[in-house]
Amino acid sequence: MSRETSLFCPSVLLTEGWVENVLLRFDDRGVITTVERGAQPGGTQARGPVVPGLPNLHSHAFQRAMAGLAERAGRTEDDFWTWRDTMYRFLARFTPEGLQAVAALLYLEMLKAGYTSVAEFHYLHHDRDGAPYADRAENSHRIVAAARETGIRLTHLPTLYAHGGFGGRAPTEGQKRFLHTVEGLLGVVESVRRATAAEPSVRVGLALHSLRAVTPEKLHEALAGINSLDKQAPLHIHIAEQVKEVEDCLSWSGERPVQWLLNHVPVDSRWCLVHATHLTPEEVTRLAASGAVAGLCPTTEANLGDGLFPAVDYLRQGGVFGIGSDSHISVSAPEELRLLEYGQRLVARRRNVLRVGSEDSVGAGLYRAAVAGGARALGLSAPGLEVGAPADLVVLDADHPKLYGRTRDALLDSYLFASGSDCVRDVMVAGRFVVRERHHPSEDTLLARYRRELDRLLAVA
Repeated sequence: MSRETSLFCPSVLLTEGWVENVLLRFDDRGVITTVERGAQPGGTQARGPVVPGLPNLHSHAFQRAMAGLAERAGRTEDDFWTWRDTMYRFLARFTPEGLQAVAALLYLEMLKAGYTSVAEFHYLHHDRDGAPYADRAENSHRIVAAARETGIRLTHLPTLYAHGGFGGRAPTEGQKRFLHTVEGLLGVVESVRRATAAEPSVRVGLALHSLRAVTPEKLHEALAGINSLDKQAPLHIHIAEQVKEVEDCLSWSGERPVQWLLNHVPVDSRWCLVHATHLTPEEVTRLAASGAVAGLCPTTEANLGDGLFPAVDYLRQGGVFGIGSDSHISVSAPEELRLLEYGQRLVARRRNVLRVGSEDSVGAGLYRAAVAGGARALGLSAPGLEVGAPADLVVLDADHPKLYGRTRDALLDSYLFASGSDCVRDVMVAGRFVVRERHHPSEDTLLARYRRELDRLLAVA
């Protein structure tokens, strides 16, 4: 995958809007140095309309291998907690080699689906018996290796998981592979930072699994530790995903999860609050004002029966959001945004609900907002396609029957609401085409390795 020096775009969605006949020039790191309007065709030319690639702000790569395997009705009512038990049993089988095989196939799928970057919320730290590997960052290095193999841009988020419930409750047997001290987790962060220091396509931050999994003391200790390494590092946390979580937090502290976090932690634009499904109107207002990103994962939230984020009020107050595929029950950038809008339509019983700012086009408004919010959550230098931003872009197939005859914002409306990932033609990350004509150069090799790993995982009793 050689790096291009420029790309002529017959039509491109820049930060300012749609522009025709634009030449994008890149430096040797794959960063945009020039945006020349009114250019003449020449050199490498995009074979369709160009849009910025979407950041995927929330991923648990290992869960790709179990997607669809928890869709059996139990003897009790199924919810997030019964799904979690299935997940615990499945992840007990993973090896570092298997994790890399699954992550690489997933990241290839993301690229072909219109994502150009991913935030990996990584808490599968240890061996199957809960003991650390000889290299305590072994599985983190496997995630980085999978990103390298595919060419996706990675924000790696080693995750602090210390307890089994609010108030420092003892962990369960199923959580033994996740557990870390603050010191141990920061050691993983430092190890990955050292190993990727020369790689501009890898960013390292830190995640707190949830308020359930850390005490206030450990939370603040972890934040002090990451700030000593990088005061701009992205910070992510699962929060207020389920009603039971909210109820348990109230019992523990007298405050709801988002309320507690905003009252006790200086939440700002470095933060991504993943899910944040169950909010009061006051929490909506405070979260929107904080500058933090609401990390929404509509296909996973629907699959788990979590509930619906109060998106209408949040966007009305200028809240920032991005999207993620989380458990990878679906890996499709347009599907996440489509389901986000459709969920709100079902509640409101009307159409075209999530209007972003003054945008008339619902699809274009949601797409632009998800690009900007995702870039913030991943700690990228700039959102969208502009000077100083990474050359991470998607070329859509304007000849596809679902997009034919559409231009500009109408193209994005049809891409989100009447088509899908099959309309992604080419994908560029950091100035390199990693997908050409819907094909990745390592696709056959990575798929064969993934199938071998699935044969092993599914054969284990």
